[in-house]
Amino acid sequence: MWGNMKKRFTRRAAMQAIGTSAIPLAAQTVQTPAKAPGMQLGAFSISLTVKDLAASRKFYEKLGFKEFGGFGGKNWLMMRNGDAVIGLFQGVFEKNVLTFNPGWDSNAKKLPAFTDVRELQRQLKAQGVKLVSEADESTTGPASFIAVDPDGNPIVVDQHV
Repeated sequence: MWGNMKKRFTRRAAMQAIGTSAIPLAAQTVQTPAKAPGMQLGAFSISLTVKDLAASRKFYEKLGFKEFGGFGGKNWLMMRNGDAVIGLFQGVFEKNVLTFNPGWDSNAKKLPAFTDVRELQRQLKAQGVKLVSEADESTTGPASFIAVDPDGNPIVVDQHV
């Protein structure tokens, strides 16, 4: 009998089946790990420079990506496959771009708390990171800045909220 149970239940499922009273109190306590220290840049996506938006959309659909923003009306669209997010941009960027969106989760929904793009910009500048373009620090709300990594890859930090 237990041999079949072992195959059907994980240890957690078995403990849940017999009730929490069988689980030592220390094991019942769930501890939330502390937030990772360092910069919180927000949602990540890669923005791909494409020659033909329709052809690229069809290709990425074959890989399981689905449109969820942009819809091609302005020569760009966003696609998702699980947690992976890509943007397809025709005639917008010269090269592929790493994109971070402070204030958004991976579904482009506003986060209740986040580090403002201008604060991220100040932190990076204080560490000696050169910026190609900067957010206007006298403003609030949507803004962006661009950095370039040592290999020439552009990194856009683009806050929409």
